[in-house]
Amino acid sequence: MDLLTVFAPAQRQFPFLNAPTNFMEVKSNMPNAKVLAEKQAIVEQLAEKIQKATAGVLVDYKGITVEEDTALRRECRESSVDYAVIKNTMLRFAFNKTGLEELDGLLNGTTSLALADDPVTPARVMADYAKKLGDKFEIKGGFMDGKVVDLATINSLAAIPPLPILQAQVLGTMLAPITGLAVVLKQIAEKQGGGDAAGTPAEEAAPAAE
Repeated sequence: MDLLTVFAPAQRQFPFLNAPTNFMEVKSNMPNAKVLAEKQAIVEQLAEKIQKATAGVLVDYKGITVEEDTALRRECRESSVDYAVIKNTMLRFAFNKTGLEELDGLLNGTTSLALADDPVTPARVMADYAKKLGDKFEIKGGFMDGKVVDLATINSLAAIPPLPILQAQVLGTMLAPITGLAVVLKQIAEKQGGGDAAGTPAEEAAPAAE
């Protein structure tokens, strides 16, 4: 008995079985080697960036406009912050390669990552936009010096003034005692000079010779 005889009753009951089928044309859902290699290369590059960065901030953004996104990216470039929207799967692999597995739980929704060579700048830029955009732009968490940090730490970093302002404040604090001393010395000099000008003798006159 051949296969056509075996499947004849089923063909009558299920007409779709009569349609010609080429089983060699069935495509596999598994990605091919080229796609896997490309994804692996992306993960390697991302992991390298994360390792080199001093700090990073994860953001959940949703519904921001093109104008808002353009302004954010421009400010990031001006502040030397590397900012990009990244698939959660890619980030998860990269975090696992860099010892930041604790961040896996934050990888949901639409995620962007801001990286920089100092811990303050990405926190400040992201926090500023979180205030501007509200629910459309929310900080999830981040890392600093290879350690996971929470939202409170990021907000504390964001409150630190930019470096030029901070340098000016420190310099002003250092110069304050010197400035105060200079003012006191000037007041003493003016007082002494004023007394001589008023005719007050600096010492008693010598008695006239006999």
